[in-house]
Amino acid sequence: MTQRTDPNTEPVRLLFEMTREDNPRLYDDLIRFNKGTKRVNRLRFLAHEGLLAQNWMLVPAAGGISQSPGAAQPASMSVNPIAAGHMVQAFDVPTLGGED
Repeated sequence: MTQRTDPNTEPVRLLFEMTREDNPRLYDDLIRFNKGTKRVNRLRFLAHEGLLAQNWMLVPAAGGISQSPGAAQPASMSVNPIAAGHMVQAFDVPTLGGED
């Protein structure tokens, strides 16, 4: 008899190929790292940050907060400059002599 595992504890395994034409920014960012753990961790980090950014964008719409540029943001909706810097760095053009 086969054992059933809880879907919430089962690991997700991915194997995919991507060319530069598919997504140039993501490709350039990931190609900086050699195959292996560092590249996988970078992809995991970008996916996590993307989910956080996507969920953050949904919060104002759900609360009915105005998205106009002149509208004041409540303190809880202010941008963290450190987190913003990490996001800019994550999607910036990679340097040739960057990290391994």
